[in-house]
Amino acid sequence: MAGIYLHIPFCRQACHYCNFHFSTSLQRINDFIEALLKEMQYRKDYLGRESVDTIYFGGGTPSLLEGKALDTILAELRRHFHIAAGAEITLEANPDDIVAKSPLLSWKRAGINRLSIGIQSFFEEDLRWMNRAHSADQALETIRATREAGFENFSIDLIYGSPGLSDEGWQKNIRTAIGLGIPHLSCYALTVEPRTALDHLIKKQKSPDIDPDVQARQFLILMDEAASAGYEHYEISNFALPGHRSRHNSSYWQGKPYLGLGPSAHSFNGHSRQWNVSNNAEYIDYWLGPDPASMATPPSPDNHSHSGTPPAPPRSPQPEARSSAPPGGYEELTPTQQLNEYVMISLRTLEGCDLSLVSGRFGPPIAARLRARAGRYLQSGKMEETMGRLVLTRPGRLLADGIAADLFFD
Repeated sequence: MAGIYLHIPFCRQACHYCNFHFSTSLQRINDFIEALLKEMQYRKDYLGRESVDTIYFGGGTPSLLEGKALDTILAELRRHFHIAAGAEITLEANPDDIVAKSPLLSWKRAGINRLSIGIQSFFEEDLRWMNRAHSADQALETIRATREAGFENFSIDLIYGSPGLSDEGWQKNIRTAIGLGIPHLSCYALTVEPRTALDHLIKKQKSPDIDPDVQARQFLILMDEAASAGYEHYEISNFALPGHRSRHNSSYWQGKPYLGLGPSAHSFNGHSRQWNVSNNAEYIDYWLGPDPASMATPPSPDNHSHSGTPPAPPRSPQPEARSSAPPGGYEELTPTQQLNEYVMISLRTLEGCDLSLVSGRFGPPIAARLRARAGRYLQSGKMEETMGRLVLTRPGRLLADGIAADLFFD
């Protein structure tokens, strides 16, 4: 099974903390959709014969798409790929779009069966500080409308560790979500990304910096509250009621192949990764050049003789119609990189790092060395070994990234 991710690179306004690729100008959104469909057609063989079990519309703000555009994109996905029966099809949505446009039933008719809703907080002051486009009242209204439209499988995002968010306020956010019976929670510690509005505000001393101790404390509160309410902490930032794990995100953590479409989107086939340019104009102009089908036979996704150049349409014989190089990048993963990536993503999950899998893929000596390296974390109680798997404990989850990095192989 494989997944498809589609990056919709448009937003109504920029959140202060966000460093994802997007534009607040919708001027070329129709051109973007046309370019997306062309990329889809050209890259339809990237996943080989894999059946597609999950589709995820991310961004940006996919809920900005008009219903007709969404119908067209989904129809083309079904035409070019084998979409499995019962595939999970997720759309990221903002509360202001749901309340203002009432699109839920049209999304459902189009085939969307899961929503990921950017709530972030139930407090008005938090939303204003983040520069979110919706209000606290709209957040609550969105959840009610989502249920009334028949969506039983949906998730909300919440952010903790922001300046001004007290432990009591964070606890109230969690309890509000739990009280509403939200089936899936994605909860993220606020990070200060370079060149964001938040980064600028902190450097200009117009906003307090984040406090790692507060974030650690609020993460512990999150784990305790979620566990007591019956949520499964199946990945560092993700909590689900039974039967409501995100299948798409889980496929990333399990190392399954996926195709990324749209500006900045990444693709992975098990041994290599490629990514599209993070620039809307370059992406659109490239794909709206001459039809790739009218030119030379496209390179195979597995053909790496082009010295690191990602698979993309052949160069046009008319330079003015196309850029001189394909937009994006490509990386062939060495066995060591594949091992380190597996260690990193597996330790973030409830199931942990499977030593027998490491032994089978990378050799018994590597698995033994990894087990030995983990010894000090096993002894300190930050990790435990269960049925041949290295699993982070509650205190270990506070240090997940650091522990994984310490176990990396050179």
